[in-house]
Amino acid sequence: MALAKLGTVVLDCPDPRALAGFYAEVLGGTVEGDGEWVDVKVPGGQSLAFQAAAGHVPPRWPSADRSQQFHLDLTVEDLDAAEKEVLALGAKALDAEDRSRSFRVYADPAGHPFCLCAC
Repeated sequence: MALAKLGTVVLDCPDPRALAGFYAEVLGGTVEGDGEWVDVKVPGGQSLAFQAAAGHVPPRWPSADRSQQFHLDLTVEDLDAAEKEVLALGAKALDAEDRSRSFRVYADPAGHPFCLCAC
């Protein structure tokens, strides 16, 4: 039984609208939103999101010192139960203190960030 299902793949970038436009063209999707967070809805496929990141340094592939970076949004039905499970599996809380939000931020065992998001 799966603990979560993949919600959204989010890419940090300096200009979310521009990068979303690129992927919308590549994937045949539509751009939704403007500003700090922009989505690309792909017909019959997984949506992508683009988030503004001040001082973004693009990854260099392949490279150990500027490796690829991203985070996953994982949709769950019960944030508290899912949090308990991911912590038991070795995740570390990065920003999970605010219980009023619909998401909480963690790092996987290798340090990559991901969010648990209430559905």
